[in-house]
Amino acid sequence: MDAGSIRTDYLKDGLERDGLEQDPFRQFERWFIQALDADVAEPNALQLATVAPDGRPGLRTVLLKSFDEQGFVFFTNYGSRKAKHMRQQSQVALLFFWKELERQVEIAGLATPVSREASESYFHSRPRGSQLGAWVSAQSSIIPSRTVLEERLEQLTGQYQDREIPLPDFWGGYCVQPERFEFWQGRHNRLHDRFEYRLQPGSDQWVINRLSP
Repeated sequence: MDAGSIRTDYLKDGLERDGLEQDPFRQFERWFIQALDADVAEPNALQLATVAPDGRPGLRTVLLKSFDEQGFVFFTNYGSRKAKHMRQQSQVALLFFWKELERQVEIAGLATPVSREASESYFHSRPRGSQLGAWVSAQSSIIPSRTVLEERLEQLTGQYQDREIPLPDFWGGYCVQPERFEFWQGRHNRLHDRFEYRLQPGSDQWVINRLSP
């Protein structure tokens, strides 16, 4: 199939240096709020790129659960493929794509586990079904059929029917501490606006540069 004829021209907005926040976290927050206000579907959905010990990349979608100047937090099973990658190579990349606004944000940095207290707090804020799901799934492992999951869910539902569901030892959060941001705004004729924030080594200062599209 030839997909070369599928084209979308980007006409919604532009991005200028004097319109940017000096702090990339504030710039991200501004765009994130605008994505919420625009009713973007799951604006907290992001693509997480990791690298295996043999150098092969991995890519999947996860959900952002919080962010501040310490970093961007998501949660997963510590036995998952992505978690195994991050234990060996903590350098990761995140990508948010907000189609409705013709925008994307790329973030590169180091992923480190959050505290058990932070994982505990978020885990117990989840719906009970999601808490049980964390226990049911040995994420990324091979299973013979979906029946295995359904039977395990039924068993655990009964086991914890009138009890608090504990945080599994194999489940928790990661925080990505950024070293680089790129804010991308689609423009006419593929002459997109791109601005990079790069953290200067040994400091908390960010240098901002416009990049060629």
